[in-house]
Amino acid sequence: MPQDAFTLRLNALELNETLAGGRINRINQPAREEISVVIYTGKRTIKLSLNANASDCGVYFTEEEQENPLVAPNFCMLLRKHLQGAQITDVTTLGFERILAIRLHCISDFSECERILYAEIMGKYSNLLLVENGIILGALKTTAADENCKRLILPGAKYVPPTPQDKVNPSDRTALSRLCAAPEGDLAHFLFTRVAGLAPCTAEEIAAAYPGGDLAAFVHDYIFSDEISPCVAENHGNVTDFFARRHAGCLPFDTLSAAQAYFYRKKRAKAALEGARRRLLAAVAQAKKKQEKRLAQILEKQRSAADAETVRLKGELLTANLYALTRGMKACELANYYDEAGGTVKIALDERLTPAQNAQAYFRRYQKQKRTLEALAPQEAEVRRELDYLQSLVPLLNEAEVPDDLKAAEEELTGEGLLRAQQPERRGKKKTEIPFRTFEKEGFTVYAGRSNVQNDRLVRAAAPDDLWLHARNLHSAHVVIRTQGRKVPQSVLAFAAGVCARYSEGNGSKIPVDCCPVRNVRKPKGGKAGFVTYSGFETVLGDPALAENG
Repeated sequence: MPQDAFTLRLNALELNETLAGGRINRINQPAREEISVVIYTGKRTIKLSLNANASDCGVYFTEEEQENPLVAPNFCMLLRKHLQGAQITDVTTLGFERILAIRLHCISDFSECERILYAEIMGKYSNLLLVENGIILGALKTTAADENCKRLILPGAKYVPPTPQDKVNPSDRTALSRLCAAPEGDLAHFLFTRVAGLAPCTAEEIAAAYPGGDLAAFVHDYIFSDEISPCVAENHGNVTDFFARRHAGCLPFDTLSAAQAYFYRKKRAKAALEGARRRLLAAVAQAKKKQEKRLAQILEKQRSAADAETVRLKGELLTANLYALTRGMKACELANYYDEAGGTVKIALDERLTPAQNAQAYFRRYQKQKRTLEALAPQEAEVRRELDYLQSLVPLLNEAEVPDDLKAAEEELTGEGLLRAQQPERRGKKKTEIPFRTFEKEGFTVYAGRSNVQNDRLVRAAAPDDLWLHARNLHSAHVVIRTQGRKVPQSVLAFAAGVCARYSEGNGSKIPVDCCPVRNVRKPKGGKAGFVTYSGFETVLGDPALAENG
């Protein structure tokens, strides 16, 4: 994003036009590196966001509601003490730097003064500082008072702006003319590396718009022109950048603040979605690891008891040959009368036991191994069912597109005991039911579950004549076409199959999808969430692209 001096100068002009003369009503700190200020402009009340986060740094108006901490952080308390009720004089940039200066006229019962709230929008070095008479009253981020500190940021220290880059200030026309007299190499790269306050994309814009002639005059006029046409670049629903001047194929906005607010809101929502997805996938992976470990233990015990029939055979052979054996023998080799080829079996003996006692020891060992195998069989089936269920959650989480998708999955994981509830439900509060994914196609409504629990609820809510779809031999969302007694056209069936394929673990453009009336779908007693059996189905090929284009 081009949070360069070029963009911030235009941002300051816009902010100043709205905020000059406004009065601060309320100050909050909803996040560790973000301050929100509610301002009454004389006509309306607006909220200004000042964000010093490395990835979200910016100053813009917003209507986004954010939850504030119960106890205000220290910097927020400092701003409330010094700026509550203050009147904004103007908003400017500090020279041609990435620093916004909000000047405030502050009046209390005992004093009257001017204070400046500096917003340094510099990526990971972004900061907010309150200054009076050139002395820092407080800062969002402070530095340690050691000898190696290049710039001291502490209450009581003198405010010194960051050291400027070793580049030409474009406001210095003489220096700019001298620089542009002999540009070297690629023009965009030349401007970015030699002219202060330009992001790479801004330098590319200037180079692309340069028609020839006096380069210095063109660069100066381009940078200091008040022309503004804000827009946001998006790619498949994900915001990638915002600009102060119009770009082809971008979403236009009336103001730069509106463009920034939209950009950061979408960006934060995407980050929150990905964070929640990672958290839920980690919980599923941890549960899978636990079940896989349990399965490995079961399989190891089964391997240890796998020779139960051989042990029984040895006991029977010993019993049949007691007359030929004596106490004190360490081993014997007996004819295997079960072997048609007439083979023999070598049998280890305990020399302290009689032949009959050795035979009984083999029978006891056989009975123990038999009981072990019988006990392990249902345990293995249970673990494999649990692993299959956990695997069914993975595509649901990976294909989640909106918060409701992950909220439904989180409720399911919490209900299954795989995730601890983050906040206890308030007593008496009615729980809001998350809706199914809903699509409309040629007058037919198509529903898709967001979680295994929703899949079960979708089947229960469907009518017997509705059509039910599920990816064949793959984990997927359950999809239902609400027919209302009508015949479903092939185009609608293909679309629904595409939805099913879209929210499955399958890859490719041709994913087999089974389809049958809901009356043929059964939920086995005690089955895991999302597990059903079905009959009388036909198989169609689902193309995920149809769901995206539909």
